[in-house]
Amino acid sequence: MKRLWGKSLMALLLKGASITAIVAVASTVSISAQAATMTEALVQNYAAAMKSSANSQSINQVARLVSDDALISLSRKGKSTSLDKDAYLKLLQNSWNDTSNYRYDISVDNIVITGDQAKANVTTNESWTKNGQQISFVTTSRVTLTVSTGNAVLLRAVSQVAIN
Repeated sequence: MKRLWGKSLMALLLKGASITAIVAVASTVSISAQAATMTEALVQNYAAAMKSSANSQSINQVARLVSDDALISLSRKGKSTSLDKDAYLKLLQNSWNDTSNYRYDISVDNIVITGDQAKANVTTNESWTKNGQQISFVTTSRVTLTVSTGNAVLLRAVSQVAIN
């Protein structure tokens, strides 16, 4: 009886281990299937969506293109600041409210894709009128985009701003 009990316990443990292994493999496959892969097309779609959103001054559309974990570092004339998503959106909204004739253009190059992220060089050209004066900014950035809900969103940006 003791020997039979030992074999039954061993068989039960092996079955339990097999079920655990199957569940672990199934979980891994499920997680892998849910994780989207970054593509160059997603990066280009991001740029087109950002241009459209900014030119229509839609803060909600821009917000969907920026990760909740975003960090944006801006430098100009030796001074730097870092903004989270909320601070970035507030700055953008305040700028739109204080100006007229706002125009935004974006170009992306040097795209390097790894898994669910892409790093790219981004140049944005923004122009507007404030107090009757035409102002334009050119910002060059190295950005990291990540995939969220099947779309590319901004995760990190290190930017140099020049005012013309």
